[in-house]
Amino acid sequence: MKIAVVREQADGERRVAATPETVRKFVALGATVAVEAGAGVAASFADAAYTEAGAAVGDRAATLAGADIVLGVQGPDPASLGGIAPGAWLVAGLNPFGERARVDAYAAAGVEALAMELMPRITRAQSMDILSSQSNLSGYKAVLDAAAEYGRAFPMMMTAAGTVSAAKVFVMGVGVAGLQAIATARRLGAQVSATDVRSATREQILSLGAKPIFVEGVVGIEGEGSGGYAGEMSPEYQAAQAELVSNHLAKQDIVITTALIPGRPAPRLISDAQLQTMRPGSVVVDLAVEQGGNVEGAIAGEVVERHGVRIVGHRNVPSRLAADASALFARNLYNFLSTFWDKQAGRPVLDEEIGDAIRLTKDGEVVNPRLVAG
Repeated sequence: MKIAVVREQADGERRVAATPETVRKFVALGATVAVEAGAGVAASFADAAYTEAGAAVGDRAATLAGADIVLGVQGPDPASLGGIAPGAWLVAGLNPFGERARVDAYAAAGVEALAMELMPRITRAQSMDILSSQSNLSGYKAVLDAAAEYGRAFPMMMTAAGTVSAAKVFVMGVGVAGLQAIATARRLGAQVSATDVRSATREQILSLGAKPIFVEGVVGIEGEGSGGYAGEMSPEYQAAQAELVSNHLAKQDIVITTALIPGRPAPRLISDAQLQTMRPGSVVVDLAVEQGGNVEGAIAGEVVERHGVRIVGHRNVPSRLAADASALFARNLYNFLSTFWDKQAGRPVLDEEIGDAIRLTKDGEVVNPRLVAG
């Protein structure tokens, strides 16, 4: 069983799908590991460290030659996968809804593509969940990015020259990224409030010492979708939420938005009119900018200013913390493969619950029900 780790091709991608730590663990399982030269350099993992861990380091052709499993962070160009074994697995974040043509190309190439972002949100799969591990870092980094753009201090400071008021931070969307953003802003001394359409998050917000901002007494407040994500809200709820948020935004210094709906454009949370009510010098960080954005006027890959408010739209936020993001991502992949490792077969064998959920292609066809139905 040969596992290949490729160097990422996407612009600005600094992460790597395996670290020397996980290479050692794969070797201990009995696998042969090959790593493309330079794959981990941007994440501070030298080629020599992979060699010491037991991997063969070489060019892309040598790395992929005869590979049974290819590990990546983002889906590689199908044309770049020549030399892998027939029916080889591709295990990575594959963006199946945004890159359908690429999925079709994987099928045509005979690759069994496994999209790690489709991992079910169930207890036994938590250690394999790349969305959670990467979102956790995104929430942390969003607060640091906001602090870098904000022209004032976060904590309250009492000095002989007078008192500096604490920054007011509002987090919209209390998933993994939102919870980490709340915790990080609190550690920096900010006054933090948060909102979500799921009423169950109220206790989580309170447990972190933040103030929950919720619409009360309107149909649609539960907001529970599938897999732990938010669902669509009723029109009455959307109107009530817009009014509540507008009144609250005008008093905030920093806003961090994290709302995403899988397979669909990000919901619009802040309009241009609402931005105009914010104080000059305020900062908004849009973590959903690559999926269309929660904030009107946000531009992917740029920091723009509208009505005196700076809107931060960095792409691929986890990659901005490449070493830690890679370490967590690599452990997710190892946990996934090792959980299903069959010692007699000398390879992982998936069960139906998880295998059917993440498998996109097999035997030359697109087989995932969510893609076939679409």
